[in-house]
Amino acid sequence: MPSRHDVAIIQDVAEPDADRRGVGGVGGGGASRPVLKRIEAVVNAASGSVGPDGAERLSAMLERFGPDAHVANAQPADIEAAVKAAVAAKPDLLIVLAGDGTAGLAARLCGPDGPLVAPLPGGTMNMLPHALYGRVSWPEALEATLSSGVVRPVSGGEVDGRTFYVAAILGAPALWAKAREALRHGKLRQAWLRAQHALRQAFAGRLRYALEDGPRSKTEALTLMCPLVSRACDDDTALEAAALNVHHAGEAFRLGFNMLTGDWRRDPSVTVQRCCHGRAWAKGHMPAILDGEPVRLNRVAEIRFRPVAFRALAPPASGSTAGE
Repeated sequence: MPSRHDVAIIQDVAEPDADRRGVGGVGGGGASRPVLKRIEAVVNAASGSVGPDGAERLSAMLERFGPDAHVANAQPADIEAAVKAAVAAKPDLLIVLAGDGTAGLAARLCGPDGPLVAPLPGGTMNMLPHALYGRVSWPEALEATLSSGVVRPVSGGEVDGRTFYVAAILGAPALWAKAREALRHGKLRQAWLRAQHALRQAFAGRLRYALEDGPRSKTEALTLMCPLVSRACDDDTALEAAALNVHHAGEAFRLGFNMLTGDWRRDPSVTVQRCCHGRAWAKGHMPAILDGEPVRLNRVAEIRFRPVAFRALAPPASGSTAGE
């Protein structure tokens, strides 16, 4: 049953409403079309949905649009160095065609004052690309970006010094991500062992947290959603924090059903509030998922909202509607 938490939360934040995609400090009226004279692109052909000819296809598309462009086709072990070299070249735009980890790395290195970033959907979950461009293929996202892309400041969050731009999940449900990763790489025994560990921890290791200098509370998991996908924080001034207080399998089933029907914020086991800063505690190292990537945080993790984390190049938002 706990796997419903992990999957449903990830689906909720990875698949925002089409009319709300890319709302992260983005004002429809204030967006501007940049002048692109120099483009750097980094491609990981081994990534989930890139394909062996991804670099060649991307180069051909860039050539058709005209700007001076350099495309680096990097092996997985060389991706970080390739992204750092691309940022150091000080282009007007950095395009990354790779997985969630590389998209986050590019956004973090460019920051609010560096090159524009276009994180194309080349991975498995593609949380940041889907939030910015919708659920489209990377050629479609690139075509729309080069044709009508505007500068869109994107806010984000930080937990234990690590940045995220879509969502973070802190606590035992994050352990399911490790099982998923092992299964994705064909390591069936490791996936089984990790799933068993996640089940044992599901109702055992509760988090302590405090938001906005409020009282300390306990929770099974704490989810932090950025304005890019949050339906509760559409004014880009805070994170949406949701504490999941599930105590037994019956409550887990009810919450899972409510998540599937879109009413999870109204579930009695969920406490939702806005926050710009906070802190979370655990008995030991804290399992977490940041924008789809499993990580292990320190026992005490500081939480912060970042109003402008980086600047994306993406088609203008088609509108903004308040969610639930």
